Amino acid sequence: MGNSTSSATARSSPACVQYVQEMVTQNCVVIFSKSTCPFCKMAKNVFNEIGANYKVIELDEHNDGRRLQEALAHMTGARTVPRVFVNGNCIGGGSDTKRLHQEGKLLPLIEQCAPCCAASGEGSGAAAK
Repeated sequence: MGNSTSSATARSSPACVQYVQEMVTQNCVVIFSKSTCPFCKMAKNVFNEIGANYKVIELDEHNDGRRLQEALAHMTGARTVPRVFVNGNCIGGGSDTKRLHQEGKLLPLIEQCAPCCAASGEGSGAAAK
């Protein structure tokens, strides 16, 4: 009878959904991450390797991290981290990001972004709080 059985829809606040939408529309690459997650580190390393700018939101360091993760679950169908967005679209998690890079499909997705956000030769891991 506790809140733990609430659906993701019930717990994901409209403000959190709006925040996620703003982040993914304002940034070419956004990684919703947890600071200690090895798959999150894998995804960040891929973008560092190709020199792409990216925005990181560390859910375990964010005041609304739990609700943001519920909003991501509702929006993407998966609750796991990382949730990686490129050019407004969720491409999946760390393994998906690495696979797309290995198949040569990740860089073309990034290059479709606005010129300000595409690969620039310097990786940025600016964390949003």
